[in-house]
Amino acid sequence: MTPDLPEGFPTGELTLHGRVLPASNATFVGELGGVRVVYKPVAGERPLWDFPDHTLAAREVASYAVSEALGWDIVPPTVLGDGPHGPGMVQLWREEDEEQAPVDIVAEGELPDGYRHVFDGLDAHDQPVALVHEDTPALRRMALLDVVVNNADRKGGHVLPMPDGHRHGVDHGLTFHLEHKLRTVLWGWVGEPITDDEASGLRRLAAALAGPLGVTLSDLLAEAEVAMTVSRVERLLARGEFPGPATSSYPVIPWPPF
Repeated sequence: MTPDLPEGFPTGELTLHGRVLPASNATFVGELGGVRVVYKPVAGERPLWDFPDHTLAAREVASYAVSEALGWDIVPPTVLGDGPHGPGMVQLWREEDEEQAPVDIVAEGELPDGYRHVFDGLDAHDQPVALVHEDTPALRRMALLDVVVNNADRKGGHVLPMPDGHRHGVDHGLTFHLEHKLRTVLWGWVGEPITDDEASGLRRLAAALAGPLGVTLSDLLAEAEVAMTVSRVERLLARGEFPGPATSSYPVIPWPPF
């Protein structure tokens, strides 16, 4: 395991119970010190032409470090560790409440109370539907995290609803690219002002990036990627609002969206 483990992170031998299917990269559920964890070995990562440097595992750990600096408990504790298939990412399991749907597909024109509309489309049966997501502080903070880490893969299935209303975000391997890669289902607040509380979290992050967090990220990412992360935080604070999709030809919604 990494030398500086999060407080209370389990140690010991990692044993596997099964593989998560389907998944783009090898993903296993196991147990570490009697605690359930997710394990993604570097050896099971599928090479990506647009993410050529460093490993996806390192980007997952870097995303957790940024989440911690924000102080919003979005990404579950995540470390670089070793397992049956070699070095990889180890993350504490979070048991979601499957009765809740922070991101959902509904009939076109039927926006549930407390939700934001993202886009309209057709389902597998060519019926008009709409993608929507909750309008909650927890999801707003996750959307801001995605901007900071330049998340290229925020699908609805990567939002874990906790029974108490908290939301965790997982699967952060496609992050920190130098080019603008933000692909997300959480576009519901484009142009809206960032709240004072959200700005405070971003300022905490900016201070951390100038200190220990910057050193931590330099061990996980390229120097240019760390510098670009600093720039994204500065732009968010200067602009003071949720950004919209960039004007380019790249898709701004991950597909499939779940």
